[in-house]
Amino acid sequence: MNKIVSFLLIILLTPVNAQENIKLLSLRAYPGDDETALPVLTTEKLTIDFDLQSDQVPQLGVVFKFCDKNWIPTSNLFLANNGHNIYTNPDYSVLPVTLKNAHYHFRNQFPDNKGLISFPFSGKWMYFITDAYDTSIVYGKGKFIVVNDELGMHVTLKKEKLEDKTYFPTELSYAFNVTAEFNLPDKFFPSFVDHMEVIENQKTGYPYIVDKNLNTNVRQFYWDGNRKFTFTVRDIQPGNEYRQTDIRNYNKFTGNTVKAQFDGLEYSRFFKEGNPDLNGGEILLNYQNDYATYLNVNFSIKPPDNLFNDVFLVGAFNNWQVLPEYKMTLQNNIYSISVLLKRGIYDYQYVTGNISGKSIKDIDWYYFEGNSWDTANYYYVFLYYNDPDLGGYDHIIGYAKIFSKQ
Repeated sequence: MNKIVSFLLIILLTPVNAQENIKLLSLRAYPGDDETALPVLTTEKLTIDFDLQSDQVPQLGVVFKFCDKNWIPTSNLFLANNGHNIYTNPDYSVLPVTLKNAHYHFRNQFPDNKGLISFPFSGKWMYFITDAYDTSIVYGKGKFIVVNDELGMHVTLKKEKLEDKTYFPTELSYAFNVTAEFNLPDKFFPSFVDHMEVIENQKTGYPYIVDKNLNTNVRQFYWDGNRKFTFTVRDIQPGNEYRQTDIRNYNKFTGNTVKAQFDGLEYSRFFKEGNPDLNGGEILLNYQNDYATYLNVNFSIKPPDNLFNDVFLVGAFNNWQVLPEYKMTLQNNIYSISVLLKRGIYDYQYVTGNISGKSIKDIDWYYFEGNSWDTANYYYVFLYYNDPDLGGYDHIIGYAKIFSKQ
């Protein structure tokens, strides 16, 4: 079997420890030139690009670090990849003078052609956009997963109804069953097989996890005592097609402040099937376009009368993270929020929940959007292995991608 090396990128848009007069905008990554895709790479290179607000040509670097399964960068020197983990002083393109919010654009692909950067270990990684001479100064960061598919897992998807409780409306009981089966190759030890993760579209912060040590009615693990394994997730609610804003037309969306939907106010779509989407992605105007500027985009929704929780905006622009800073403001029974976005197309949706400290509890992805088996989603399946080599690390040995419409 040929070894397939893949990369899954997860983008965090909020800069940390930012220096004065330097700010990253529209930080993202994708496979090759397909900017709408979740970056799971087999033969393509990983593209990272962003706009940069700076008074002068910046001196930046990109630092890559291998992580454990919880996204904590490792201190294990065997996994540091020293000599091939830092990319410094990249080239930048100057943005058109018509853009007021940014001055430079960065775009590069990794691993690079000079062999300076490599990702030799299968597992979770992070990258950091830093000062070229002081890597403790970080302007932005992201996550990605490198996968060596060494199993050839057989993955299936089928429709089921949830039966753990009574669902009302009954559409909320609609779910997908994702099952992965494989025979473990002789070079691996069965006791080190750990868990399976399933990611829906680009919602990387909310994976479905099957732990081999905890069987439930909806998360199940089977081992025949030899080399046959089965992992099953039975509670994947498909949701609805995402909402979409397209603010590329500068004749239609004029001025610095615009509405996400030209008609303005939005409503619940629980019983209304959405239009085809980008599976959580985005398409931005080319950075060389004179109109590829940034707008304050206002999102507004009128909720049903029986809503008692907070409302949050989630989308491609914040890596599908339900975050306190994206909590919408209630006024006259309308929830609203404004977000600075570059002209482009963005998938998004509204979710409900409650802020508890720095996190959001009781997240409900379906209250406004509904739940239908007709929704087209991609599901990415990863198998983790507790590898004892190199001092021990969380090794991904299996990968598959399935489409719910197939």
